[in-house]
Amino acid sequence: MSIALPWIIKYRPKTIDDVVNQEEAKQAFLNWLDNWGKPGQKKAALLHGPAGCGKTSLVEAVARSRGYQLFEMNASDFRRKSDIEGIARIAAQTSGLASKRKIILLDEVDGINTKADEGGIEAIIELINVSRNPVVMTANNPYSKNLLPLRQNVLEIPMKRLTETNVVAALKKICSAEKIECNDEALREIAKRSEGDLRSAINDLQAIAETYGRITLELVKSFVVYRDRQYAPYEALQKLFNAKYLFQARDALTSTDLDYDELFLWLNEHIPTYYEDPEEVVRAYEALSRADVYYGRIIRRGQWDLLSYMYDMMGPGVAFARKVYKYRFKPFRAPVRKRQLSETRRSREVREALAEHLASRLLASKATVKAEVIPYLQVIFKYNLRYAARIARGYSLSEEHINWLAGSKASEVIGYMKRGEKARERRREG
Repeated sequence: MSIALPWIIKYRPKTIDDVVNQEEAKQAFLNWLDNWGKPGQKKAALLHGPAGCGKTSLVEAVARSRGYQLFEMNASDFRRKSDIEGIARIAAQTSGLASKRKIILLDEVDGINTKADEGGIEAIIELINVSRNPVVMTANNPYSKNLLPLRQNVLEIPMKRLTETNVVAALKKICSAEKIECNDEALREIAKRSEGDLRSAINDLQAIAETYGRITLELVKSFVVYRDRQYAPYEALQKLFNAKYLFQARDALTSTDLDYDELFLWLNEHIPTYYEDPEEVVRAYEALSRADVYYGRIIRRGQWDLLSYMYDMMGPGVAFARKVYKYRFKPFRAPVRKRQLSETRRSREVREALAEHLASRLLASKATVKAEVIPYLQVIFKYNLRYAARIARGYSLSEEHINWLAGSKASEVIGYMKRGEKARERRREG
């Protein structure tokens, strides 16, 4: 039995066909790669799915099969803006050594923290814009708040969690290659406890095999623990809506890292897309509205003992609004409201900066400026351009502030400002 290499490396997929149970993702990824650089085509792709489903393996297998040179960076290598600018951009603008084609792989981009790793996401977006090679990223949870600005610039390719059957088949191949004595029940138990993570299943298999030289059900139950998985939002909703028992519906809500507000957004948007019977929709919304009442009392009064009731309404209340149990698979996408907030994020940032800029000069609070000053400024900057130019000059407003306040009239306001500056210069010279 060879133990020279960790088995997750030794048995990593060598070809595209070796990547298990990801046919749709393979096709989407290959189509994107074949059409890369054409008008209207995204310059970057984001492969997302649960841990151990084969995201990185797929990119490596495609690179090997299609003759691409792979330039791979892990999250620990490109957290800071300087890391990306100093290493990845050079790779993005040059050709590969062994071939003219190259794939740049940024692994685990959801590991970037927008506060601790300031500028990291913005640097990746800039990298995508200037790259002369395909940029591929992987993430476990594409709906992380940190990735909202990034998702608008990439093609999202979802990858499925592997089934127990997929994991067992892969483990059987390894046992056969390593000539290990095993039985199907033991392999099924490893697969069950891995929760679809093939990487952890292979590690468990190797640990038992190297210690005991065989795989039995008793050994698996003694040494392999259940993995405590964090599910992506769309997986959690799939489990919630298809729950057979009350505890399954509750567990679905607590198995994702979405906060309470995000949970309400996801459920609110997908209740009418999942349920087809109007009566079921009404019952589900009734349960969600009761959950919202509990949530409001928790926030206003600090009554956290009501949290369990909120979960009962959000989980079992929504899941069992159906009349008859029937498993349904339907796609779940990020709520439109989240996308709208992402698209207007820069506008809100400019508004905040403008309020802070004016507050210090008017000796007023930011809230007062936003409520009582900025609305009037927006009217002035669109309908009284000469006066707007005087205000902009008097309060030292930046060009970005003027663009935000005046919209399509911004260039005219700036023109009046420049003419005013020239007139003052002439008067000083005279």
